[in-house]
Order: sequence, then C-alpha cells, then structure tokens
Amino acid sequence: MIRLIIEIILMGIAVSVAAFLIPGVHVDGFGSAIIAGILIALANATIGTILRILTFPINFLTLGLMSFIITVLMVLLVDRFMDSFNTNGFLSAMLFAIVLAIIKMIFGSLDRETD
Repeated sequence: MIRLIIEIILMGIAVSVAAFLIPGVHVDGFGSAIIAGILIALANATIGTILRILTFPINFLTLGLMSFIITVLMVLLVDRFMDSFNTNGFLSAMLFAIVLAIIKMIFGSLDRETD
C-alpha cells in the first residue's frame, strides 16, 4: 500500500516537472498533477492497451512508433477531460510524453538502486 502511494506521488512529481519543462503544457497544481498522472496511467492501461492490440501489425511495421503515438493520444485524451491540465496540441503532448517517460525511467533506476 505504501509503495502505491509512493508511486502516485512520484508520478505527480514527474508530471509537474515535465509540465514545467515543456512550454506548451500547464498544470494548475500538484494535486492536479497527481490526478493527471493517475488518469494518464489508467488511460494507457485500458484504452491504450486495446488500441495497441488492434494496431499490432502497424506497430510491428513501424518498430513501436504507433505505440508512442497512442501514448500521446492518451495524454491528449486526459487533456480533454481535465480543465486543470492543458496541452497546446499534438507537439506539446508529444514532448510531454517523451519527458515524462525519461523522468519515470530515472525514478525507476533510482528505485532499483535502493533495493
């Protein structure tokens, strides 16, 4: 249970830092960043998984590029649902997804070093 809470807080930090670094992304506060992070993760886990299964042949041919585009579309979907999380279009959402993935990768590597 504590690990889940830590993961949620780290996701909020990652969303906040990514929104700070990307000029076209705005988050109203840390609470909104946590909610946006949770919604992005849920959208990727549900709708994103279904889309990845349906687009597997295209994803295979493009060496995973389609999977990245689906992730960007999930960020845009969360943008539509939340008033406190805004992106300025596809390019901002794409840069946000890249920076968010890098920050989550750094957090993951730090977590493995402490085990």
